[in-house]
Amino acid sequence: MLKNIPAILPPELLKLMSEMGHGDELVLADGNFPAASHAQRLIRCDGLGTVELLDAILSLYPLDTYAERPAAVMQVVKGDQVVPIIWEDYRRLILEHEGIADPFDHEERFDFYERASRAYAIIATGERAQYANLILKKGVIFPEEDQYSQIQKVESN
Repeated sequence: MLKNIPAILPPELLKLMSEMGHGDELVLADGNFPAASHAQRLIRCDGLGTVELLDAILSLYPLDTYAERPAAVMQVVKGDQVVPIIWEDYRRLILEHEGIADPFDHEERFDFYERASRAYAIIATGERAQYANLILKKGVIFPEEDQYSQIQKVESN
């Protein structure tokens, strides 16, 4: 057990998020997504929904501030009548955690699959909402202001 780590994040996911570097991508896959056949690294979180998992992940995982849109969702397939209201939960959480109001690229279904297959890891969830798949691009953690000032002073001497 560790302090200040959301209990729903399994140790394997914490390890993978720590290993990831700037620009690496993490996929939260809904229950219908072909996660096992597309993953380089697969983490099973079958009992969890994507919204609760996203909230826990964003408490530790910085999004890429250099990317125009550091997250991606799968476009609704033409002719499908689904309105993915879960995206509003994602948008709200990303705004709360990262301050980004317009975070999403919208990828065509097979482009999303291809991008997901190149991701660092895919998390297979038990999410039942349609079009609940989400790709997150990892950002950087910047030094604290006073640390940066100390770095500048050392470099200038």
